[in-house]
Amino acid sequence: MKKIVTVVGARPQFIKLAPFSRALKSHFKEVIVHTGQHYDKAMSEVFFTELGIRQPDYNLEVGSSSHSQQTAAMMVGIEEVLLKEKPDLVVVFGDTNSTLAATLVASKLGVKTVHVEAGLRSFNRAMPEELNRIASDHLSDLLFAPTERAMLNLTNEGLSGKSINTGDIMVDSVKYSVEQTYNEAFISEELNLKDEEYYLLTLHRPSTVDNSSLLNEILSELNKLDKKIVFPVHPRTNKNIDHSKLPEENNFIFINPIGHIGFLNLMSRSHKIITDSGGIQKEAYILKVPCITLRSETEWVETVESGWNCLIDPVNNNISDGIRNFIVPEKHGNLFGENVAQKMVDEIKNII
Repeated sequence: MKKIVTVVGARPQFIKLAPFSRALKSHFKEVIVHTGQHYDKAMSEVFFTELGIRQPDYNLEVGSSSHSQQTAAMMVGIEEVLLKEKPDLVVVFGDTNSTLAATLVASKLGVKTVHVEAGLRSFNRAMPEELNRIASDHLSDLLFAPTERAMLNLTNEGLSGKSINTGDIMVDSVKYSVEQTYNEAFISEELNLKDEEYYLLTLHRPSTVDNSSLLNEILSELNKLDKKIVFPVHPRTNKNIDHSKLPEENNFIFINPIGHIGFLNLMSRSHKIITDSGGIQKEAYILKVPCITLRSETEWVETVESGWNCLIDPVNNNISDGIRNFIVPEKHGNLFGENVAQKMVDEIKNII
């Protein structure tokens, strides 16, 4: 049986890995490598448990450090794994340092590489993710693009010959997760909220949360909204929040990060979602929940063009007005396909 090494390291990648691993199971031997980029239990272990992913065969435990140090440590660990396992294929997901590290090592060792979620472009090279995804696309042997826009980006870069529009694997993941059992009382009893009575907020990008002054200005502006704001606080965000700058009586309900199934439940029942994340923009669209993205650009241009996602620059001092006034259209098309993981596995059968 042919052997495939899958490399993940961060929350969005665990979510993409789950349906992919299920589709691989009866066709290939899979070796899972967790780089340890996300190592907090709430950001890592809980996702494996909830999503039905078996424990990784290797955990490199690289932890936090500078981009260069982290990527270098990953490369050393991944190289050791690939030399030992001698896989027929390496599969990487998304746009993190884990993605780049695995692609670089596999390419240098002459191991074929597939990049899942290829072709995304924000056209903002100040974002580390943009550099990671560009390099991974150009080095990989096969590119699985999630949308027609991603395919166009790849064509413009001369990569169409190795690119396939499979649709977005998040469709499979969301479908699986919303069918799982969840403690419905968490929202109604613990948070004391009703459906569509609250906004859901996530902030984690360095450009947003590492500038404590900007972060606290954003929170002050959001506090002007007309509903409660449920805010699962990312560890890197929490250390920069100055709670003393918020009124004692404020709109925020600060909670610890929660698992994927619980988070999707919060998303699906919220009034609107406010985020700086990439993946959450897609999840919101799939769940048919209005999304406001606190960024000046997005890789998921289709969600904005469809009218279901609104970009607001986080330095804008009228964030609350933009959020309140954002209304989605009645039309909601299928942007991201279906049965995506199986399409990917069928394509992989053709190259190894």
